[in-house]
Amino acid sequence: MNETKQLNQDTALMNIINHALHVFPKSFINNNNEIILEPRNNVYFRLDEVNTELEFKCKMFAWLSRPIAKGLNKYWSPRVLGSFNQLLGTNFTKDDMYEIYDRLGNDINRKLTIQFIESNYDMSLLER
Repeated sequence: MNETKQLNQDTALMNIINHALHVFPKSFINNNNEIILEPRNNVYFRLDEVNTELEFKCKMFAWLSRPIAKGLNKYWSPRVLGSFNQLLGTNFTKDDMYEIYDRLGNDINRKLTIQFIESNYDMSLLER
């Protein structure tokens, strides 16, 4: 990979991480290289092996879809979903997040997650 492409990938990754730290109130990165997006409810994922913006987005779907869909209470779920949507420029509903969790949660299907992101979040890709 040439230096310019690597620099662009690094910049895009830093931009989305910084944006995440901005849109999720009280978020931070700890000493274990975990991005803690919602500290009170321990909503986080590890940044190890995240080298591109696409990989960051994949982790967002893998590790935030469950708490948003069914792990957080009525107070926290809409707040985390709102920050999630703000970060990705999406308008997912809680019902969408149930479907996303069912098909992409826990990083069960990284290939489909990548297709979903690259399609600009076409929900029809998640239909069975």
